[in-house]
Amino acid sequence: METGRRTILKAVLWNLLGVAMMALTGYAMTGSVALGGSLALVNTAIGLVAYVLYERLWARIGWGRRPAAPALGRPGHG
Repeated sequence: METGRRTILKAVLWNLLGVAMMALTGYAMTGSVALGGSLALVNTAIGLVAYVLYERLWARIGWGRRPAAPALGRPGHG
């Protein structure tokens, strides 16, 4: 299972890419750096929270997962 810290780091890095793309899109559509940046920050904040909640929900769902294979070469594991 994925740890909460890993999920949050993945979400932050993904959102840094997203905020840059959204800011450029907002600027291109409005001609305003301030408005484009504001739209990007609001969208990113909402998306970050939604992504973390979504990932943690899926981390609790076992459907579609395979059991982990036992580690070889470790005492007591095969």
